[in-house]
Amino acid sequence: MPDYTAELIVLGSASAVPTVDHENTHLLVVGSREYILIDCPHNPVVPLQKQGYDPLKVVHLFLTHFHADHVAGVAPFLMSSWLMGRTQPLHIYGLEETLWRFEKMMELFEWETWNGLYPIEVHRLPPQRMFLALQSDQFEIYSSPVRHIIPAFGLRIHNRWSGESVAYSCDTEPCDEVVELGKGVKALIHEAVGAYRGHASPQQAGEIATRAQAQALYLIHYPSEDGRISEWEDLARSTFDGLVGLARDRMKIPF
Repeated sequence: MPDYTAELIVLGSASAVPTVDHENTHLLVVGSREYILIDCPHNPVVPLQKQGYDPLKVVHLFLTHFHADHVAGVAPFLMSSWLMGRTQPLHIYGLEETLWRFEKMMELFEWETWNGLYPIEVHRLPPQRMFLALQSDQFEIYSSPVRHIIPAFGLRIHNRWSGESVAYSCDTEPCDEVVELGKGVKALIHEAVGAYRGHASPQQAGEIATRAQAQALYLIHYPSEDGRISEWEDLARSTFDGLVGLARDRMKIPF
C-alpha cells in the first residue's frame, strides 16, 4: 500500500526574536517529489541538511510578507543554491508588495551578474480569498489575505493523495479568512505572539480553531524569549476543546 502522506516540518517557531531552541518562524512541506518552503528568515541550507533534507529539492518558496524575520534569508539561500549547482527552476510566490521589495532587495545584490543562475519564476498572488496559488500532482495550496501590519497571506495546504489538509495563519489578527483556510483541517498552525496590532493571543487562536472546527491547534510565532509560553497551551485550551500544542522546532505533522 503506497504511503500518500506528506509532512509539515516546523523549521522555526519563534516570533521576531529567536532563541537557542527557537528559530524564527518558517515551515517546510515535504512531499514525495517536491519540498515547499514557507518563509525564509535565514539561509536554510545547513539546517535542512542537518535534518536530512536536500535544500535543492525546494521547488516552491512562499513569502507570506516582507518583514525581516520572514524574508532575510532569501538572498543567501538563492546564492547558495546557485553555487551548489542548482539547475531546476525555483518558484517564488507572494503578494505584489512583497515581491516588489524582494526584487529590489535582489537588485542590491546584483543578482543579474550571477552567471548561470537557475530559472527563478515569480508568481504574483492576488489579495483574494481562497486563491488557488499552486496545484501539483500531490498538493493544492490556497492563499488568503490576512490582517497584519503590512500585506500578508495565510495558507491552506491540501494533500490530494491523502485527502487531508493543514493551514497556517501567518502573522495576523483574528480574522474570518483564517477560519475559512482552516475549515476542518487536521492541524491549524496559528500565530500567538499576543493580542497586539496585527497579531493574536493564544485565546484568540483557540477561538479561530473552534470556529474552523479544526482537529488540532498548534501555536507558533510566540514570544519564546521571556518564559511566558509556559501558560500558552492552557490559555488556548480555554477557548478550544481539541488537541492543543506548541509548535516546536523540528516538529513533524503528517497529513
